[in-house]
This record gives sequence, structure tokens and C-alpha cells, in this order.
Amino acid sequence: MSIRKEFEKRIQKKEDEISAMERGLGEARAYLQALQDSLRFLPRDGDSEDETDTLRPGSFMDQARLAIKDAGKPLYIADILKAIAKEDNKGNRVSLSGSLGAYARKGKIFTRPAPNTFGLTEFETELPDTFGEEPKDPAF
Repeated sequence: MSIRKEFEKRIQKKEDEISAMERGLGEARAYLQALQDSLRFLPRDGDSEDETDTLRPGSFMDQARLAIKDAGKPLYIADILKAIAKEDNKGNRVSLSGSLGAYARKGKIFTRPAPNTFGLTEFETELPDTFGEEPKDPAF
């Protein structure tokens, strides 16, 4: 076989290898894209669909949580804004009450004991089922 034929044969063989690799690479890219698309449907933490029970430190919500915690009791929305040094205007009230309300509806971090009043779930204590009933033991 001539040297030229040998080179042409090796060139063709390498082109075939490259084509096979490109097909494999295309399949790998398609698989990767499918995995990425599927991941979008899963919750971020992988365990539940709810948001985590933590707030980003220093955020508007974290400041509100700290204000309520410092007060030791649920606060009206205007009092929360005052405590975190934000102007008490309609925009701030709507924004904060909407965000706090979202957490309260999910039962995460905040509670809503009264309209536009927010507390913390950590303030909530479970009372026994017999709370408020007269004790059955006459020794009490």
C-alpha cells in the first residue's frame, strides 16, 4: 500500500472517531439539559416544598423578626416599621404585611394573631388538652 493511501486511511479513521465522539457529546449534552430541566421542578432544598425556616441575616424580614422578638409579644405592623426605623407609609405597610402574611399562612416563623398584627411561632406554646378544665383530683 502506498504512503498516500495509508495517510488517507488514517485520516478517514480519525474523522470517524471524531464523528462518533461528537455524536456522544451531543447525546451527553441532551442528557445534561434534560437533568437541568428536571431539576427546576424540584424544591431547592430537596426535602420539602416549603421555604426554609431561616431568614437571610439583615434582611427586611429578619429585622422584623428581631423587632418582634425584642418586644416579646406580637406587634402591629406600624409598630414593627417603627422598631426597624422604616417610614410608616402605605407602601412599606403593604410590603411588610404581605411578606409576613405569606410566612404566617405557611405557619413558618411568623404568626398572625390579629389583623395586621404579627408574632413569632416561637412565642406559641401548646397548651394541654385539659387546659382550663377543673382538676379531677380533689387534692388540688
